[in-house]
Amino acid sequence: MIKLSGVVITYNEEHKIERCLQSLQPVVDEIIVVDSFSTDNTKSICLRHNVIFVEQQFLGYIEQKNFALTRATYDYIVSLDGDEALSNELQQSILALKSAWKYSGYFCNRFNNFCGQWIKYSDWYPNKKLRVFDRRKGQWKGINPHDHVTLDPGEKTGQLKGDILHWTYQSYSEFNKKTEYFSTIAAKAYYDNGKTAPLIKIWLNPLWAFIKAYFFRRGFLDGLNGFVISVQTAHITFLKYTKLRELRSKND
Repeated sequence: MIKLSGVVITYNEEHKIERCLQSLQPVVDEIIVVDSFSTDNTKSICLRHNVIFVEQQFLGYIEQKNFALTRATYDYIVSLDGDEALSNELQQSILALKSAWKYSGYFCNRFNNFCGQWIKYSDWYPNKKLRVFDRRKGQWKGINPHDHVTLDPGEKTGQLKGDILHWTYQSYSEFNKKTEYFSTIAAKAYYDNGKTAPLIKIWLNPLWAFIKAYFFRRGFLDGLNGFVISVQTAHITFLKYTKLRELRSKND
């Protein structure tokens, strides 16, 4: 029987972190929480659940999650964000792996709750995420804030039944604020990676983002919220490239 480490990064998640920890406790053999010095009750809630609580100044999403991996005792990892939890079916799928681990990593479907509605389309489901993996075979990569686990070349993956339940934005104003925040981070990451923002990308990429989410990914079936998500998908794309263009005009 292998042992599993549950790994979570947090910042001001007092309203969601308990649900996350409660879903991990029946499954993993330890829980590591790496917190970016929360100013709410996140720390006290975590300590009530017998976790290993580590405070670390935020390094960036990718960097923080890779740091968190180094604090785990066991090599087999279940990774969640503080606003996520394992469904009952996914708990059972992960428990079964303890005696039958086969691949280097396992994808899970993420099911997103937006403003009280579970979003079934709009490019938000099944939203596959590789969150159960052997840390010796991969690490967090990507371009901030879009982090993802990347396994070493040649490593194989499986798919688990059940969902990661994700309580994302619970108001339109929160969605607007995070769109502004994440587009700034993405623009800086793009700039650092040498990407450019020609006018054609500013014009066409947001349009394609909306068309893909609303029509090809059937966002219209999610009603008003599907439309809101599709518009914001286009908006964050527009902001990302306009901010990148601004950075290049100032610094190049």
